[in-house]
Amino acid sequence: MSASCERGAPVRSPERSAPRLGAGALLAMGLLFGSLCAFAQEAAPALSFGADALALNGPWKFQLGDDRGWAEPAFDDSRWESLDLTPLPGAHDGDVGLTQFTPGWSAHGHPGASGFAWYRLTLRVADPHGAALWLAGPALVDNAYQIYLNGELIGGIGDFAQAPPVLKASQPRLFALPSRLWRAEDGALRSVIAIRVACPSPGLAPEGCGIHIAPVLGLEAGVRSHYRQQWLEKVEGYAVDATEPVFFLILAVLALCMIPFEPQDRFNVWLAAALTLLAAARFNQPLYWLAGFETLGDFVLWRLSIVEALLLGAWVMAWRAAFRLQARWQVVACVALTAAYILARLLGTTLLFPALPSALVHGCATLLKTIHLGFLVLLVVVVWQGERRGRGSWPLRLSILLGSIGLFASELGQLGVPGIWFPFGVGVSRTEYAYAAFDVALFSYLLQRLWGFAGALRLAAP
Repeated sequence: MSASCERGAPVRSPERSAPRLGAGALLAMGLLFGSLCAFAQEAAPALSFGADALALNGPWKFQLGDDRGWAEPAFDDSRWESLDLTPLPGAHDGDVGLTQFTPGWSAHGHPGASGFAWYRLTLRVADPHGAALWLAGPALVDNAYQIYLNGELIGGIGDFAQAPPVLKASQPRLFALPSRLWRAEDGALRSVIAIRVACPSPGLAPEGCGIHIAPVLGLEAGVRSHYRQQWLEKVEGYAVDATEPVFFLILAVLALCMIPFEPQDRFNVWLAAALTLLAAARFNQPLYWLAGFETLGDFVLWRLSIVEALLLGAWVMAWRAAFRLQARWQVVACVALTAAYILARLLGTTLLFPALPSALVHGCATLLKTIHLGFLVLLVVVVWQGERRGRGSWPLRLSILLGSIGLFASELGQLGVPGIWFPFGVGVSRTEYAYAAFDVALFSYLLQRLWGFAGALRLAAP
């Protein structure tokens, strides 16, 4: 790829004590500088691929805002800032472990900025002699994008026909780059790629918004190979999320099967509700990120607002019933936290209510963290009161601890505990490990209760 001299480092102004140059000298220096720029641009090596593909790490030209004219190849972006998408060695995202991850624009001098932004890069490619050039789009973007080549839209993710755009999950995408959009230049092909990114609501994420994995350019075979590898990495990352709900539902059925033994105990009902909601929450992860039919607005409304709030409330109520606590204020506090959580989540993003003032959005996003912490405090109080009454057991304690590691992962992450590991090169999150152990611990606890019922029935038998 080549960069014009306009993209070089700015020329420093002369110090005040320097001798003043005449107009002729300045003109001669200007001509010399222009010649050097032209020579550098012509001599810049063109990209070549062979059977491989190259990540377009840049540095890209970057600008917040939105103007359709910024897609045109003749647009002067020399005053834009530079943004490098080169990942650090071993970099990955903190969710499923996607490699080649780089922070978004929030971590590049624009914390809290939302809306639109553009990335531009001038490409100079060795003549492929009739072979088609292809592009694997950025595999991870917050939250939607369109790709333009020499001013023409070639594709993207999300519906930009509406305002604000309808957002969907980032997925690997493959784009053919028409030869007519490349300009022959000194035995090479030249074009400008421009990527328009929409990020309506950055929330409080320190690395949010923008492109996180650079697009990849090359011949069809190399790009398709990279594209398949991106999909494989994504599917592997969500494979555990797709299998965990099965075990949660089995445990929920087991809990319901114990209702006839103790019809007055609400623990089994609350536990079955919590496990069903947990299964819905976990299964919605691969459903959203892999299936692609659910919008981000649907995900926020259903998964992050309603299901998550009800799950936290049912979780606390289940263990309150397990300890056989009767304090009415715990129920009131749980209901209040659940309602407040839904409201704060909905108002803490502009996806559903784009006209909300930014101060209200940021305030609700901050309040959401406090409410989430409130659920944790309430759970600790419930466990403490239950232990004071001598109603705890090790399977019960272990079930609460392991399940809470998954539900309160954000609080645990603030303590510096790694959020993801890579056994056999596949990213497995701390939450997935915790839930796997939780299944075993909870099964042991339910089995212990079931044996207790069996013993009681034997004693009651004539």
